[in-house]
Amino acid sequence: MGKVVLIGCGNVGMSYAYSLVTSKNKVSELVLIDVNHAKAQGEALDLQHAAVYNTTRVKIKAGDYTDCCDANIVCICAGAIMQPGETRPQLLNRNYKIMQNIVGQVVESGFKGIYLVATNPLDVMTYAVLRLSGVKPRKVIGSGTTLDTARLRHLIGEEINIHPKNIHSYVVGEHGDTAMVPWSCSFIGLNKIDQFLNEEQRKKIVYQVRNSAYEIIEKKGSTYYGIGICLKDITETILEDSGGIKTVSVYSPEHDTCFGMPAILCKRGVVRTLKLELNTIEQKKLDESISAIKEMCSQINWE
Repeated sequence: MGKVVLIGCGNVGMSYAYSLVTSKNKVSELVLIDVNHAKAQGEALDLQHAAVYNTTRVKIKAGDYTDCCDANIVCICAGAIMQPGETRPQLLNRNYKIMQNIVGQVVESGFKGIYLVATNPLDVMTYAVLRLSGVKPRKVIGSGTTLDTARLRHLIGEEINIHPKNIHSYVVGEHGDTAMVPWSCSFIGLNKIDQFLNEEQRKKIVYQVRNSAYEIIEKKGSTYYGIGICLKDITETILEDSGGIKTVSVYSPEHDTCFGMPAILCKRGVVRTLKLELNTIEQKKLDESISAIKEMCSQINWE
């Protein structure tokens, strides 16, 4: 059991919050913070009523940054919403300023736990939180390519009629347009994935993974259910201290930036990342994805 502080009560934040209070009961206390405090209060009341049907009691309230001092996880979902036709890089400057304000107040509270970041552009904002907070890299985790990986497994499952839990395939790199799939490291059960999918099918699936968010945004305005569940899953992995593997955005000393890669998580944060044995073409694609993240990072005035 642990205490979670959620910053940002928009669609993503509340999908995450709802998932937390109706799942495995790993959260004993949930605090909501939003620039619109009245909204946070209303959301807290609504969640309190939903939590009645949970098997254990969860304390839920609207709070402020002082509540971060003894939290296990601070999840940052605040940020400008991606508009139809807008790309993630265009969110860069608006959301960096938001991160400066938020992280400054979290640090001031005396927070010693894990930062979980969901604000786009995801990898850049994760790196920004790392720099602004000054904590050890293992304590800053972005949602990374967990949602991309979920989309990938869903699409593969639909294509070959196999349950996604038996599909061992990942999306790595940027949570965005340059995300890549290392097919050479992908398996269905114990079998290589190329026994199930031909090259044309794989290309189609990669295209769908990369464009899923844009399609959803065009049709309904924003995405939130999928990422809400992904954040819940990461949170439970941390609080359970289970050593689960998630494709989260974490810091790479080699590249001096954050990007999505398989990592082992526990209550202390990132235990270690898993090295992928990529072929030459895949390594080139991953390098290009990392370069795209670094290019966005270079556009920030870090002073």
